[in-house]
Amino acid sequence: MESSVPEFPLVRDSIAGVSIAHLARQYGTPTFVYDASVMLKRLADLRCFDVVRYAQKACSNLAVVDLLRRNGAMVDAVSAGEIRRALRAGYAAHGAPHPIVYTADIFDAEALQLCVEQGIHVNCGSPEMIEQLGAVAPGRAITLRINPGFGHGHSRKTNTGGDQSKHGIWHEQLPECLARARRFDLTVSGMHMHIGSGSDFEHLAQVCGALEQAALAVGPTVDTVSVGGGLPVPYRPDQSYVDIGEYFRLCDAMRKRLEAAWGRKVRLEIEPGRYLSAESGYLLAEIRAVKRQGANVFYLLDAGFNNLARPILYGAYHPMSVAFRNGGDPKKTGPVIVGGPLCESGDIFTQEEGGYVVARELPVARVGDWLVIEVAGAYGFVMGGNYNSRPLAAEVLVCRGQPHLVRRRQTFDEMIAGERLLPPEASACG
Repeated sequence: MESSVPEFPLVRDSIAGVSIAHLARQYGTPTFVYDASVMLKRLADLRCFDVVRYAQKACSNLAVVDLLRRNGAMVDAVSAGEIRRALRAGYAAHGAPHPIVYTADIFDAEALQLCVEQGIHVNCGSPEMIEQLGAVAPGRAITLRINPGFGHGHSRKTNTGGDQSKHGIWHEQLPECLARARRFDLTVSGMHMHIGSGSDFEHLAQVCGALEQAALAVGPTVDTVSVGGGLPVPYRPDQSYVDIGEYFRLCDAMRKRLEAAWGRKVRLEIEPGRYLSAESGYLLAEIRAVKRQGANVFYLLDAGFNNLARPILYGAYHPMSVAFRNGGDPKKTGPVIVGGPLCESGDIFTQEEGGYVVARELPVARVGDWLVIEVAGAYGFVMGGNYNSRPLAAEVLVCRGQPHLVRRRQTFDEMIAGERLLPPEASACG
């Protein structure tokens, strides 16, 4: 792995070897730019696990999903749409190990139909899913996602374990769920546990013990254990990576104890999303106004929380850099609040959880310069929307120094394509 201390420059002139000026002029702003080499480096970090299953909800562009498929990753889907994305990106519906796993806490009608028709393996996050699948597809193998009673994440909103989380089958309900599975001749072949996004090493290590106990309670029908995702990604200079080697040793020791107890091989999976895509991504925006409001200076961008919602949702911190259009002094800096164009007071990228606005020390910039929001490849575009009738951003994937447009900017006609005016006879409505 790379150094455990990330570097975040305040001034940059290129992304993945491609000039920022070229990217902005070629594709416009705001645009998400992804560095394929970073994704593949992070994938390589995890090769010690038998299966690396990409949680595509982090960044689900077809080109990204396909890139990871070509390089050996399996994929996780949390909706019917994500199943269809995985299939469109080239994944087979079934195989060994399962190319696609549907992980959720419910089935909607479309997802259940797809899983049954396509033979997609299901990771059940509620007792009801066992019943609903068993009623229409008895005799299949399933995985159980267990909520161990504890969780951890970089925000309380990303904590997926414990009794305030909706996710997973409560650990005390495992015997009841095994009985439900037996009624429909469903074999529990996999066990899964995920406690949150951005967990620390201590809590990740606790997953091993809890998962081992749950797997032993099920017995030797289990051939796969998944420790989920949640690996932390540094967003600040004082943050670091988890020791992947040490984490694997803990997980592998758990797996070997299960193998010794059952006398059979057990596959060990990990399910990263953010870990693979976050550091690869940059949101490139143009500074459209430099405003002084009392004692504060604001850089207002043409990107807002409709493009990157993490700051307004979690108070998430993202490193930022400035790219000068016509030269500037990189040593001349000052405190700046960075915001977007939306008609919403919360449209601020430099805020802490709870909505507290803070200033960031950034280079002195002018209108027309570009601002780059970094470590934006996870839960960026995928959480975007059309608030204020603004189009979805473009996406560019850089492979070996060559930028590829993998999603063009949404047009106005595409934005309103599903909308309909009332017929003339309905004019009495208003």
